[in-house]
Amino acid sequence: MTRLPTYFISHGGGPWPWIPQMRAQFVNLEASLKKMVADLPELPRAVLSISGHWEGDDFAVMAHPNPPMVYDYSGFPPETYKITYPAPGAPDIAARTRDLLAAAGLPTHLDTVQGYDHGTFVPLYIMFPEANVPVYQISLNRNYSPAEHLAMGRALAPLRDEGVMIVGSGLSYHNLRLFGPGAKVPSEAFDAWLDEALQEAPEARTQSLLDWESAPYARVCHKEEDHFVPIFAALGAAEGEAATRIYHDVGLMGGVTASSYQFG
Repeated sequence: MTRLPTYFISHGGGPWPWIPQMRAQFVNLEASLKKMVADLPELPRAVLSISGHWEGDDFAVMAHPNPPMVYDYSGFPPETYKITYPAPGAPDIAARTRDLLAAAGLPTHLDTVQGYDHGTFVPLYIMFPEANVPVYQISLNRNYSPAEHLAMGRALAPLRDEGVMIVGSGLSYHNLRLFGPGAKVPSEAFDAWLDEALQEAPEARTQSLLDWESAPYARVCHKEEDHFVPIFAALGAAEGEAATRIYHDVGLMGGVTASSYQFG
C-alpha cells in the first residue's frame, strides 16, 4: 500500500457536529477534515487515533472488536449522549501495534474494554460518516513525557506502510478556563511559534517541539498538555518529512487561534 501521511488535528469542542450553532462555528475545521480524506491516495485499512481524551499508566491499545461510546463531555443537549459511531474496531492491527510498541521498549497492553472518546468519534464522524473504516486508539501515558510520546510515534511508523492512518487528535490551544477574548493573544502567539517550529529542518524541529514549554504562552495555552501531546505521536511517525498546515482558524469561541498539521 502507499505510505500514508500522519496528522495532528485540532478536533474542536465537544460534540460540535450535532449542534447546529457549534457546527456553523467549526465550518473551516469540517472542511479540513473532509479534505484530509479526499486527499488520501486510497482508503485506509484502519485509522489509529491518539486522543487527548484517553490516558493511562502506559500506552494501552484498544482491542475491542466493536468499541462502545464514551461520552466524555458535560453540559450538552441530551441527544448528544445518544450519539453512535458504529465503525468496527481493529483487534488484529491492535495486536500488531502492541507488538511494535513492546519491541521499542515501551510499556503497553491490549485493552478490550475501552470505547471511542469524543476526540476520536467526533472528527471521524466528519471524515468517514459511513463508519466504513475500522478505528482503534492508543492511550496517552499520563506522564505526558514528550520524549516517550515521540518514541511511541517512531515505533508506529511501519503502520503507515500497512494502510494505517495515524491521527493525533487534540487542540493546538486548550485552556478550558480561558476562552473568549482572553485567549486571543496567547493562542495567536503559541500558534505562530508552532508553525515556525514545524517548518524547521527535521532535527531542529524535533528539538523545538521537545522544548515546547519554552514557547510563548505555552503554559497559558496548555495548563495540562493532554491536548498537545498527541502531536509527538504524529511527528515521531513521520519525523523526517515535511509538515503542512491543513487547518487554521482565528477567533474561535470568541478569540482562539487553532491549527492542524499533516506530516508527510
